[in-house]
Amino acid sequence: MIRIRFKKKTAACAVSFAAVAAVMTTAGPVNAAEYTVMDNCDVPWINCSYGDLWLFYNSKDIAVQDGYYKSAFTTFYGNVSDHWGTSQYQGSSLTTYRYVFGNGGYGNGQYMKNNAASVQNCAPDDNYRVYYNSGYGGTSQYFAKNGPYGDCNITDLISALKNNNASSHFA
Repeated sequence: MIRIRFKKKTAACAVSFAAVAAVMTTAGPVNAAEYTVMDNCDVPWINCSYGDLWLFYNSKDIAVQDGYYKSAFTTFYGNVSDHWGTSQYQGSSLTTYRYVFGNGGYGNGQYMKNNAASVQNCAPDDNYRVYYNSGYGGTSQYFAKNGPYGDCNITDLISALKNNNASSHFA
């Protein structure tokens, strides 16, 4: 009688194992694609025309010298809840765009989140805030819209935000 129970248990385990193995072999991998962009307007599901808020890899003294950009930068338009990037499922595929510094210069190709040292707001109508945490939390710094003569003043991030920038938002 013990031997019969043992056989039934073994048979049940074998059937369960076979079912799990069948599911595992038929389940396909989720497709994922990852891209790097230096402007959130380059993300297909974000509607905007161009970036107004420029975040530079270097402090302002190094970022702009003799009227030329020496530092790589990232441009954003609108609210960016996470400077790491954005992801979206399109069917069964996950597409992710990571924000990086671009346009050559110091820091080119580096990930943008927690790497910016200075900011330039070139928006004619929009004020911005840069935040310490993703999701617009923690310490922040305010950047007013550009001046009446179209000047886009570059400003160093405060010490609490320098290389600790995680999100930005219209102010």
